[in-house]
Amino acid sequence: MVLKNQWLTIVLVFSSIAVFSQSKKNTIVPKTYTATKTTNPIEIDGDESDDAWKKAEWTDLFEDIENDVKPKYATKVKMLWDETNFYILAKIDEPHIWANLKQRDTIIFYNNDFEVFIDPDSDTFNYYELEINALNTAWDLFLSKPYRENDLVVLNDWNLTGLKSAVKVHGTLNNPNDIDQGWVLEMAIPWAAYKTSYFDQNVPADKFWRVNFSRVNWQHSLVDGKYERKKDADGKFLPEYNWVWSPMGVINMHEPEKWGYVYFSSKEGKDTFTIPQEEKVKWELYNLYRAQKEYFQKNKTWAKSLANLTKETISVDNKILKPVLENHSAGYNISIKSPFSNQTLIIRQDGKIITK
Repeated sequence: MVLKNQWLTIVLVFSSIAVFSQSKKNTIVPKTYTATKTTNPIEIDGDESDDAWKKAEWTDLFEDIENDVKPKYATKVKMLWDETNFYILAKIDEPHIWANLKQRDTIIFYNNDFEVFIDPDSDTFNYYELEINALNTAWDLFLSKPYRENDLVVLNDWNLTGLKSAVKVHGTLNNPNDIDQGWVLEMAIPWAAYKTSYFDQNVPADKFWRVNFSRVNWQHSLVDGKYERKKDADGKFLPEYNWVWSPMGVINMHEPEKWGYVYFSSKEGKDTFTIPQEEKVKWELYNLYRAQKEYFQKNKTWAKSLANLTKETISVDNKILKPVLENHSAGYNISIKSPFSNQTLIIRQDGKIITK
């Protein structure tokens, strides 16, 4: 695959963020949402008045990606599903709605945008990203693993085949002479787009997928009556705001182990979902994995003792975990025998978890 220089720069920037930004919150608890199955047809037109949407609940309001600072403007989402599609409705408050990127697969977060991240099997590898601006211009990507692994992991020419999306602007797009209410983004993402093989039965009925949403919001200036990203006195763009559904604790969306849990319920009426204990064991493995990366950055070698990575007793739901660290020529493994399933979970130096 031939990549443009601009795209290479973006990859390197994200890689730098992923490698050198470690979570400031070790107690991140992912959000959960139960998406109900709909039998009502949904017209993808950016209008939230469909009967199906009236039965779905809003998520919590988005929060700052890194800390507890309340975002400037509100963002919230509804989700539904059927045998064909994953439906998402995003309501985005915004007094100045603007966008100028019209070509698909350009770097959409250079405009204010809404972003969807999906990891179907919760292993942080082979996940998907979708970004859409107020012009309904999309950028879709497939990532074989998180940027933090310091190699080119992005398949930028992957297309989310069958995607339907629509934007409804409550106000006037690209008009600086008035104050807008915001915009609504509605989309239908086909399950078939995430198939790993022709015969893969991947509709997640009564299962969960790891999902997160991000909103990028820039400060703006008016240049010749047109919106542009605001620059500082040195001519550099001011940093964007990043507001998310499920907290990350660091300015980096590419730590999929922190994303939320969306449970696709086929039950009629209300259903509940509890994060499996096995997932919580994985969280502890990822804490050790991040500690190993930090240790390597400081010492140029992997830690050979768990005492170098944590001084605390590790437990999940009052069960003590006993991790085992094994070093080898290519890196290391850290394993934990789950007290809940008696299966052994192993995390490798590249962040991949294997269950035995």
